[in-house]
Amino acid sequence: MSTHAPPSRPPTRSPAPSSPVRPPYARSAPPPGARTVVTALVVAMAGAALLTGGPARATARASAVAAAGAPAPAEAPAPAAPAVAESVLAEPVAAAPALAGPVLARPVAAAPAVAEPAPRFAGKAFDTCEAPSLAVMKAWLNSPYRAVGVYFGGRGRGCPTQKELSPAWVASAHAMGWRLLPLFVGSQAPCVYAAAKRPYAIGGTPWSQGVREAGDAVRAARALGIGTSSPLYLDIEAYQVEDTSCAATTLSFVRAWNREVRRLGYVPGYYSSADTGIRHIEGQRKAGTQDLPSVMWFARWRGTPALYTETSLHPEAWTPHARIHQYVGNVAETYGGRRMLIDRNAVDAPVARVTAAGT
Repeated sequence: MSTHAPPSRPPTRSPAPSSPVRPPYARSAPPPGARTVVTALVVAMAGAALLTGGPARATARASAVAAAGAPAPAEAPAPAAPAVAESVLAEPVAAAPALAGPVLARPVAAAPAVAEPAPRFAGKAFDTCEAPSLAVMKAWLNSPYRAVGVYFGGRGRGCPTQKELSPAWVASAHAMGWRLLPLFVGSQAPCVYAAAKRPYAIGGTPWSQGVREAGDAVRAARALGIGTSSPLYLDIEAYQVEDTSCAATTLSFVRAWNREVRRLGYVPGYYSSADTGIRHIEGQRKAGTQDLPSVMWFARWRGTPALYTETSLHPEAWTPHARIHQYVGNVAETYGGRRMLIDRNAVDAPVARVTAAGT
């Protein structure tokens, strides 16, 4: 995400130039469980909201693209590809594999059975390394943006000291009319391109580490007043997907994180480079892998939004209302006399449900 510096280039294979590899700021997959557990109603509600399809899909897509400032693509005939949204968003949650010892230092209680679904937002958003002051957020009401990416947790953040970010900030920004996209920058792929991210490499037990960091994310979200059914976006920076061992480790971590976030009543989202992490997850969708993200946030700095024409994703995958496109990075903009360096995003996706902190 926004790092206030031009994107670095990997020493070996680089993603396509339009798919950024950013400097810092911000082994095998587990065996399937022997039983299926009942998913919390709130997750079912959130998944159902994202899975609304049929004739309304083209209308929802066109309105979202128009709100984001991009032309609506022509609706393609129904593809012969495998079922898409169902395999990604409505799959049953299988039991996690048995793990030795406790997974969480402080176990996180599962979500209550009933919660409101997360609101959806269609339009323009920005993200920046550190949460701006409320004065800046007020000044930027003069901008075309009405949603903001917030780096609320994770050991891999480039701006770990978020001096403005607090429950009061979340409540006040939301009251101004801002919608929040919560980003968690935790452990990264062992083969991550950005050198500054390598100290945060996923370790030798990726599944248990993913479960543990999901608990960290949910605790941090609850403490800020980001309530159940909200999306939590896991930020995995660009990595060498051709390294099969590294890719398997990363996938195990991501799947465990997704499963645990769902169990705790939140919606797992996923941010990555279109040519690396996003392409990897799309391949897993085609293969029928479970525990994949419910929302995809892809980075391809092409200059204009392309929510529904991204080549790394099947046209019907993660639709409707389940995509974000980061289409420009590290640009300076000024509104209301306040200048910030930001990334630009087109959004048609769920945003945070703001509640009282700790609930």
